[in-house]
Amino acid sequence: MKSRSSILLCAFILGMAAITLSFSFNGWRNLGTKTVNYRLDKDVLDVQLRDGRFQQLKFVVRGGALNMYKVVVHFENGGQQEIELRHNFAARSSSRIVDLKGNNRLIEKISFWYDTVNSSNRKAKLTVLGK
Repeated sequence: MKSRSSILLCAFILGMAAITLSFSFNGWRNLGTKTVNYRLDKDVLDVQLRDGRFQQLKFVVRGGALNMYKVVVHFENGGQQEIELRHNFAARSSSRIVDLKGNNRLIEKISFWYDTVNSSNRKAKLTVLGK
């Protein structure tokens, strides 16, 4: 009986470690992912991660291609920072590292304006990483 309990406990600990690693890679944490439409659009990503303060962002695109025009980061204290990203993402690409103004900012939401260029009929998935 003890050996079965030990195995279950070990499996639980390994599972929790795997989940933790999926949220953190080299200090980057996943702030959220949005599947974007096939047209010129604006989306808002509500950041549910409230246990971290961030100094940098990185945008990662998977699936389809995406043309990003502008990003506005809304902070919990009511401030905001507009980022002129203007980047054409290929189906598997990422942005430059974007520095946030101020020190260790809590992010409430991120608004972004984009359109898609998609010859493969696959919607792009935009993931925002914070560090």
